[in-house]
Amino acid sequence: MYNPIEDGRDVRMQAVAFREVRPPDDLIHVVHSYWELKTTSRCADDFMLHALPDACVNILFNLNDPYIAGITALQTMYKTLNLGVEFHYAGVQLFPGVWQGNPQEIQNSFVGDPYTGAFDLITYNQRLQQEQADFTAQQSIFSQLVRQLCQHNIISRNPMMERILQHLDELRCVADMAEITHLSTRHLQRLIKQATGFSPHDLLKVLRLQHALRHQHVDAYADQSHFIRSFHAITGYTPSEYYRQFHV
Repeated sequence: MYNPIEDGRDVRMQAVAFREVRPPDDLIHVVHSYWELKTTSRCADDFMLHALPDACVNILFNLNDPYIAGITALQTMYKTLNLGVEFHYAGVQLFPGVWQGNPQEIQNSFVGDPYTGAFDLITYNQRLQQEQADFTAQQSIFSQLVRQLCQHNIISRNPMMERILQHLDELRCVADMAEITHLSTRHLQRLIKQATGFSPHDLLKVLRLQHALRHQHVDAYADQSHFIRSFHAITGYTPSEYYRQFHV
């Protein structure tokens, strides 16, 4: 199944820790992971997170402020986010296409403002903060939230996207996506845009890049120069620069 890498965390920043865990078995078709990103001690300088697009939606909580939470996703380019010298974030990473809620809830940025959306994220954030030092206990709260959203059809399995994510090694073009899903190109375009907010072409670029990053290979690209151009356009780095600077 699709396994995007973590956002760019500079290998030189020893005071920042990231971890992610698999969700319970009943949620593995909608949730990629539960994750935590935090400082283990005060950084000497502001920490810059190099956030990469992955077509996933994240439900994100600032565990240092009960009112800061949100639902966020990036489109086709990276963003560099200044998280400051001390922080503690945690959240739920959803697979592409499973979010069925109001697209206006999703911000193309990192969440930094008090949450004013339709879901009871503030109550969940307050519960998470009661378990701030216990990531295992937080995971139980994440599962409760996801199950609640599933009951209200805000999150649901997307068989079309599941087929696409299961065959990433075989995808070279949008026509391959249409063949794998047994849909016409026009119908595929409409469904992918509706499910993810991406055009099929942009979605394919992001998925293939993430797949190449995870496996550190260029097999999904016509040639190495094509891979480097695509890589740089999305990440802002050449592959060698990225692998040298960030955890992969």
